[in-house]
Amino acid sequence: MRTRTILQALLVPALIGGASAAHALTEEELVARIKAAGYTEVSDIKSTAEGTTAKAIKNGKQVRLVVDSSGQIKERN
Repeated sequence: MRTRTILQALLVPALIGGASAAHALTEEELVARIKAAGYTEVSDIKSTAEGTTAKAIKNGKQVRLVVDSSGQIKERN
């Protein structure tokens, strides 16, 4: 529960470019957005200065993702 509250509080600024600031993404909504982009097995979701990070699988390979303040999903090494 605490993780969800922290994620909601930290994701509000990230919503400005991707959705209404009045609607904070829950962890489930964030995972759904990542899965809709073609990733599976989303895990290890954390808030960082860079954005919200997560691990996921795409094309059989594990990748590290960053969801930035505009809502864009980017792969990181």
